[in-house]
Amino acid sequence: MADGDDRQATFGSDGSLETETTPDATGENDFGEEKEPNETDGGYSRYVVSSLLQKAVRRSDEEVAAWAAWELARSGYAWNLWDRLNLYVVEDLRAGDEVALLIERYEELATERWEPDEWKGRLCAVHAALAAARARSTREASNADAYFSAVAEVRAEAGERGEEPAHDFPIGDLEPEGKFDAVFDGHTGEGSKRGRGTRFFKTHGARVGPEGEDERSARWQRLAMILDEETEYDADELDRAVEPVDPDDPWEASDPEESDGEGSGASDTSGSEGDIPDVDTSGDDDVGGNGAGSLEDFAE
Repeated sequence: MADGDDRQATFGSDGSLETETTPDATGENDFGEEKEPNETDGGYSRYVVSSLLQKAVRRSDEEVAAWAAWELARSGYAWNLWDRLNLYVVEDLRAGDEVALLIERYEELATERWEPDEWKGRLCAVHAALAAARARSTREASNADAYFSAVAEVRAEAGERGEEPAHDFPIGDLEPEGKFDAVFDGHTGEGSKRGRGTRFFKTHGARVGPEGEDERSARWQRLAMILDEETEYDADELDRAVEPVDPDDPWEASDPEESDGEGSGASDTSGSEGDIPDVDTSGDDDVGGNGAGSLEDFAE
């Protein structure tokens, strides 16, 4: 697709709008009249049609969104259309929606395989607009950006006055032994200084949820820990490693003693000869309290 950077609207010293109309957008409108700068074939302002497209996507109005995309594409403003649709993906649609990939593919077809203002290109434009309008609409990313930016200013102003901010980031001070203690594992300087190695990571930092690991992944996790020749885990630690986090409190506080690998009855040692805990290994007869285990248990 041609670069649209030089096609963006600019303002002159007197405040008037200055634009450079692309060759594809020139010619006559539907009424046989020479098109004005930034006029669509139907006689509308492309800025208004572009805004209409975004509002239609946001309100899930499929028909209006489809028309607006078609109008921009057929009028020679496909570059504007695809730029806008890709913006809507991050500004107006729910995170994780696969529509982003669909729009990218339709754009590729319309601009690289076919001509964007011809029949196939227009179909791609309509498909992309419909996909966006049918997706779950939300301004969560924009709202988050605005909120976090406002809080940053409040925190900075409060800091200058030596006061506690009236509003703070959701993580607070982010210090060890606090709510988010699990993040201070061996991957951080603080965690390293506290001797938080593999044990802490496996039993705290690597936990997932709230759905938890599926049966196979949990089995692999247990077996990998049992077969670890450098770190010896007890049954409680094996359970904790695969236990889902609490959906109501995903950052449940860690036990400081357990976090540092002290006082838990287990330690990060090399070449430990202790018995392997008697744990549920999902029907693996060769791994359990008898101390036996084989890498063959990973194959299934």
